[in-house]
Amino acid sequence: MKITYLHTMVRVLDLEKSKAFYELLGLVETRRVDNDKGRFSLVFMSPPGQENAAVEMTYNWDGDDGLPSDGRHFGHLAYRVANIYDLCQHLMDNGVTINRPPRDGNMAFVRSPDNVSVELLQEGDPLPPAEPWASMENTGHW
Repeated sequence: MKITYLHTMVRVLDLEKSKAFYELLGLVETRRVDNDKGRFSLVFMSPPGQENAAVEMTYNWDGDDGLPSDGRHFGHLAYRVANIYDLCQHLMDNGVTINRPPRDGNMAFVRSPDNVSVELLQEGDPLPPAEPWASMENTGHW
């Protein structure tokens, strides 16, 4: 099964201060998403010429009471997969809980044995909705 590393997500309390820190490390902003409805911004920063090694900073406009605790800042690892349904079935067949099923044919979340959240994203366009995923409820949190 094909899998491609996408990014590592971290939550930030002060977007400009965090961006300045990553710039000191030599990273540059490669992409930004400002979501008015969700009231958050995603800022992707990478070493120059290495856009495939991004840090995604997630900034919640209304603050985040869990920050800057040691446990709240890290968000998830993200991977692009060739077929999200096949991979999720493979994971389930091997005892992995699908915390956020790919109901939309596009995105799922699972957790490692050490409780690291892993986002799986469908390569290309989302797959058409299919069972058992379309009606599967969330399990736990991601």
